[in-house]
Amino acid sequence: MKITMAQLNYHVGNFEGNYEKMVDAIQRAVAQKSQLIVFSELAVTAYPPRDFLEFDDFIEKSDDILERLKSHSQDIAILVGAPTRNPVIEGKDLYNSAVLLADGQIKSLHHKALLPTYDVFDEYRYFEPAHSFAVAELHGMKIAVTVCEDIWNVGNENPMYTICPMDVLMEQRPDIAINLSASPFHWEAALIRKGVVRANVERYGIPMIYVNHVGAQTELIFDGGSLVMGTAGNVYRELPYFVESIETIDTDDLMDSDRDEPITMEKNQLIHDAVILGLRDYFQKLGFSKAILGLSGGIDSALTAYFAAQALGPDHVKVLMMPSPFSSGHSVSDSEKLVANLGIRSELISITSLYEEYLQVLDPYFSGYDHDVTEENLQARIRGMLLMAFSNKEGYILLNTTNKSEMAVGYGTLYGDLCGGMSVIGDIYKTEVFDLCRWINRDSEIIPDHIITKPPSAELKPDQKDSDSLPAYDILDRVLIEYIENRRSPQDIIDMGLDAQLVQRVMRMVNINEFKRYQTAPVLRVSRKAFGMGRRMPIVAKYLS
Repeated sequence: MKITMAQLNYHVGNFEGNYEKMVDAIQRAVAQKSQLIVFSELAVTAYPPRDFLEFDDFIEKSDDILERLKSHSQDIAILVGAPTRNPVIEGKDLYNSAVLLADGQIKSLHHKALLPTYDVFDEYRYFEPAHSFAVAELHGMKIAVTVCEDIWNVGNENPMYTICPMDVLMEQRPDIAINLSASPFHWEAALIRKGVVRANVERYGIPMIYVNHVGAQTELIFDGGSLVMGTAGNVYRELPYFVESIETIDTDDLMDSDRDEPITMEKNQLIHDAVILGLRDYFQKLGFSKAILGLSGGIDSALTAYFAAQALGPDHVKVLMMPSPFSSGHSVSDSEKLVANLGIRSELISITSLYEEYLQVLDPYFSGYDHDVTEENLQARIRGMLLMAFSNKEGYILLNTTNKSEMAVGYGTLYGDLCGGMSVIGDIYKTEVFDLCRWINRDSEIIPDHIITKPPSAELKPDQKDSDSLPAYDILDRVLIEYIENRRSPQDIIDMGLDAQLVQRVMRMVNINEFKRYQTAPVLRVSRKAFGMGRRMPIVAKYLS
């Protein structure tokens, strides 16, 4: 049987847009004489629709798209992800389903059984799990249809679940397995997913077709990487990452082939491509086109400006260089060199007179106080005000330039440098920022070398260095990764050979600054544990405070 994988970039709630994409893919598949086209999980609504699922009108619109797709199933069968209604009173109102359309009607429904409720997932909030399982039959072939998480409990070894859908489906002797997924990106995800698919085909002895989302929905990025795996665990075909792709395979060829052609991409390439896709989709799906940010001469704003230029085009990016009395000469000259390298637009606005005016206004009230973080934060907030003025007047979206290390320990100013509509590098640790910039410069100098090599500084007081307030970034990031990503206790981290006082200090900074992260922009997710929807911490808590 000829089967088409449709790896598409959907838009939550954009029913007409999603429908048009699917119809175009169907027409292309029919032209290739395909007999079945497979779309990804919740393709009709896009993933994740979240609380839109609680609106009856939203479900009615989804149902209408399924009804319209029926007319396209005369010449080709369609397997598509959509929410479907639970016909009984008991349980949740909806299923997360794979719907098989053929001959102008719904031929079968295959509901998702394993509903993830961890990290960025909250599916049990909306869906009833499947209670029964049946293979789909098409053109004499039996197909084990599963939805995303259903293949992640191989052999019922995952302690979160009590059933393994594939174990049950194998009792009906299917010829092939097809999984509809919406698996979010993090830089290790592709390797993990391939391992899960391989574990399934090796256990069950049948090939698997895995169709994934591509594109971004706010902070979640979907990398695609849809694949076909043979029974020997060989990657017969893997679709490209971060782009839409439609490809038809013949199962007769698959059964006899030992072809193994996996795509391999290293960490910096994956993060680089993911951020560009995430940023581009955020703007396009919201109907925006122009970005603005503050360019300080430091590495974080330089990397953010690079990503913006790549995602939106240089003509759609403006930067403000806003030196203060404490800015070094190279903060402007390095920025000007980057502006020239990227071909973006810029303005130079000194904040010295504004800062001095603030100090004069506040002097009667602050007389007798030493200069401290108050005066430092004034500079950051003046810059934020200027950036937001340009945003309002000229229609730019402000980008936040804070990295994950700084966001973790609160090394940023609310209503100042933490302003923005999207946090571009907020899931990239400082050491990773350096690695990415060196990788970007691997063939030619795009980000000026001096920006990469000079000691990091906020330049908010004389001769300031980040190391005055924070541990060295290689040590800081090691603690943060163990605490945030690996969720290790203070003692666990100390036992790894790190200084006890330093560990306690860093972890306390992370916890007491949760209130700042609640007020910042969505963070593009590229790691296993990003700040935002996948990390839910209380603000008012005593733990390590």
